[in-house]
Amino acid sequence: MRALAERLPRPRTAGRPTPQAALLTATVVVLLVLGLVMSFSASFVRSTAETGDPFGIFRRQLLWCLIGLVPMTVAARLDPGVWRRAAGPLLIVGLVLSALVLVPSIGLEAYGARRWLRVGPVTLQPSEILKLAVPLYIAHVLARRWHRIRAGDLHGMLMPAVPLLVLVAGMVMAEPDLETSALLLAIGGLLLFTAGLPARLVAAGAAALAVFGAVAITQVGFRTARITAWLDPMADPANMGYQSVQGFLALGSGGWLGTGLGQGRGKWLYLPNADTDFIFAIIGEELGLVGASVTLLLYVALAIGGVRTARAARDPFGRLIATGITGWLLMQATINIGSVVGLLPVTGVTLPLVSVGGSSLVITMTAVGLLLSVARNGRDRRPPDSPDQTQNGSEP
Repeated sequence: MRALAERLPRPRTAGRPTPQAALLTATVVVLLVLGLVMSFSASFVRSTAETGDPFGIFRRQLLWCLIGLVPMTVAARLDPGVWRRAAGPLLIVGLVLSALVLVPSIGLEAYGARRWLRVGPVTLQPSEILKLAVPLYIAHVLARRWHRIRAGDLHGMLMPAVPLLVLVAGMVMAEPDLETSALLLAIGGLLLFTAGLPARLVAAGAAALAVFGAVAITQVGFRTARITAWLDPMADPANMGYQSVQGFLALGSGGWLGTGLGQGRGKWLYLPNADTDFIFAIIGEELGLVGASVTLLLYVALAIGGVRTARAARDPFGRLIATGITGWLLMQATINIGSVVGLLPVTGVTLPLVSVGGSSLVITMTAVGLLLSVARNGRDRRPPDSPDQTQNGSEP
């Protein structure tokens, strides 16, 4: 009996996490700490000017971070199969809330857009829920049809993923929010490509998205002005090019080691949205090229951990949702940093896990928890003779 028991596979103990889970956990913790430190440094001037309390914005961000730790921890400890069962209800909630945003008497309008809902003392951005709900539901549907997809069933792959993406993108565009709409389409396209969508169809979809974006930009005056300011911010440095110019000044004044934490000048009401969209400029100013490079390396580490998690996933759902979440975080970080350094037009996309923002932080932390769940339940890469390595690597 003892010999038989020794031959049976033993479950992996909680004390020996997979390497990808350890890497992701360490990276996310450092990003959260960096975000809290920089959120105070970048926001205390604005917070003092608006409320008289230099700690007001930081205190809210710290509270949101503590709140986000709860769903992140719970999500990380749940089996990924639990999330599959929650995919449909979460998508319905996201769609309903996104529809409510468009109702004038319900949705809150700011900066010419209607993107927020007020629930008691809390302001919620439903599009943040869709960033998690859409890839979760598409991953669930694709995993359920995995055998058909592997057999070349293109219809089974594209339906209902493509109609859902069109619906969601249209709702978000109506707010209007072109950047988030494009991001959701890109996440969906990444999932379909991972599931085996032919490269020619991916290229066709990307071309269609580019045409759609070009039309959406040329038909709206402020978007056209934003592109013009991106191409030549010094042509209108006091208006449309103002934010970009101030961001460049903040980054350029940081040098190699920065001006010192808390010593930057850009946040003294020179740089708009210094604690949200342009927090990377404050990082570059106060921590210098070294600090900015470390921030980039943290996202590279997040990419490595996410890719390794997807490759080690035990089933198609885990592989797809790990790919979707990793792609979402990296694309959003690329858009944010690219707009700060001038490689992309200025957008309202935040830097994941770092920028100030309540609902964005909580949803992102929840998604990270799901990614950690896949990582913790993935195939163990230890040698085959390891006494606690499982052999359950089958796919549905």
